[in-house]
Amino acid sequence: MSYLSMSREAALGLREKETVRILSLETSCDETAAAVVENGRKILGNVVFSQIDLHELYGGVVPEIASRAHMEACGRVVGKALEEAGAALGEIDALAVTKGPGLVGALLTGVNYMKGLAFAAGKPLVGVNHIEGHVSANYLSHPELEPPFLCLVVSGGHSHLVEVCGYGEYRLIGRTADDAAGEAFDKAARVLGLPYPGGPRMDALAEEGDPEAFPLPRPKTAEEYGYSFSGLKTAFINLVHGMEMKGAALPKADLAASFRRAVCSQLIETAEKALLAAPGFRKQDSGLRGEGTAASAPAGGASGSGENAGAVAFALAGGVSANRELRRMAAEMCARLGVALYMPEIPLCTDNGAMIGSAAYYRLMRGEVAGLELNAMPALRLV
Repeated sequence: MSYLSMSREAALGLREKETVRILSLETSCDETAAAVVENGRKILGNVVFSQIDLHELYGGVVPEIASRAHMEACGRVVGKALEEAGAALGEIDALAVTKGPGLVGALLTGVNYMKGLAFAAGKPLVGVNHIEGHVSANYLSHPELEPPFLCLVVSGGHSHLVEVCGYGEYRLIGRTADDAAGEAFDKAARVLGLPYPGGPRMDALAEEGDPEAFPLPRPKTAEEYGYSFSGLKTAFINLVHGMEMKGAALPKADLAASFRRAVCSQLIETAEKALLAAPGFRKQDSGLRGEGTAASAPAGGASGSGENAGAVAFALAGGVSANRELRRMAAEMCARLGVALYMPEIPLCTDNGAMIGSAAYYRLMRGEVAGLELNAMPALRLV
């Protein structure tokens, strides 16, 4: 029997098993992360090896350095994840790995490592879309969450508004026409002289500034639910360079806060428009049902009030979902509309192995397993 045939047969049997444990590996960029996840909802072990110190010298991720670091770290993080979960490899039901999108060398390192381990252990292997992993991080932070819901996926390479129709089923509502929000944050941070990683440092600095200090453009796109950050980024760069040419001291906190507000407001305003148009959302002549306050939406959990709560749910996903302004604005919007809000816990916003294990579980339950021909797919799309 071939490995693929064995895997398909094993996947069928796992559908009937009460507890399914998946060992997962994530190596799409500059974190080597492994986890053991039970039934797609419970984290038993979760280990992340960050390469920030390796890339800080260069102001960004160097693909060759990232690939070599993954090669050195894969076995170590997998072993620690199993140890943390209190499980031996023989007690694991299936393996999972990120197949894309991401840096091709980094992806290949993880894919080849897990193909070898799966074949040697005689376990089925699931290839996972990295973006689907970010969406699935919400299932780990909020085990009660079920599709359908609207999800804003924001990261260094992606700014997507998607409808999660079911497990593994997505419909694209809108996307960026140019730069991703995370990329815009990173480039703006570089202009301000902030060290790598720029996005989180920009967010921290912005907490000290005035978001209304500098009016910045809110670009519009031809797509009703589209995003655009290239023009905003250019306007910010020109603003900073203009001040420098005049010899003015840069009010970095105010600049960071103004840029952050411009990015986040575009993200949330477009999401609100999509929520209002969603079939499950209901209006009254007197206004929206379920009026609420921002205080009803905790920063790390779910919120919702009024008759409309639960009719439409909204979630954040991706590395930029850790941005404090974005989380506050999402909470305020959902409380005002009476819409349930779901956000991953901060450690699950950035790249991690647990989110890959969660996504893999639902693929596995559908019998979707990979053969030994599984390859890296650096330009893989969610939809």
